[in-house]
Amino acid sequence: MKTINYLETRPSRRFDESDPDQVGNKNTKFADLIIDGRSLYQMLRMHDMVPCLGWGSEENQRQKIDYFLLKEQHEYMYNRYPILVCPWCGDEECGFISVRIEREEDVVIWKDFKKEHDNKIINIGPFYFNWDNYEKAINDTFGTAGIQ
Repeated sequence: MKTINYLETRPSRRFDESDPDQVGNKNTKFADLIIDGRSLYQMLRMHDMVPCLGWGSEENQRQKIDYFLLKEQHEYMYNRYPILVCPWCGDEECGFISVRIEREEDVVIWKDFKKEHDNKIINIGPFYFNWDNYEKAINDTFGTAGIQ
């Protein structure tokens, strides 16, 4: 039997106020994805990328939400979606971490995390979410860091 995970989001930023690494860096604000009380950003922080949700233009935020709610497929990755992106610009050309997202009835599955463009497997997951919890959490990311 699969363990059902709980997804929530919270506003976060790349650096804490006292972090010396923030000097000269962009302190991107974003919607952190919290899985069973653990920050996905912190789990993958060593890759120096941030979650793609909650920041950027209105159009970009709505597109990312549509990807995660499986309303729209990514233009060239199909069932894979960028989940962490470049903290400076969010552009996929800079590299990103992707995840395969599937839905089986009322359960959403995140699995097969990879660091793109070198196709390196990242050993976390899979995560299973009830649709109602998942849909609310993903929709709640809109505008977390405002609209840029």
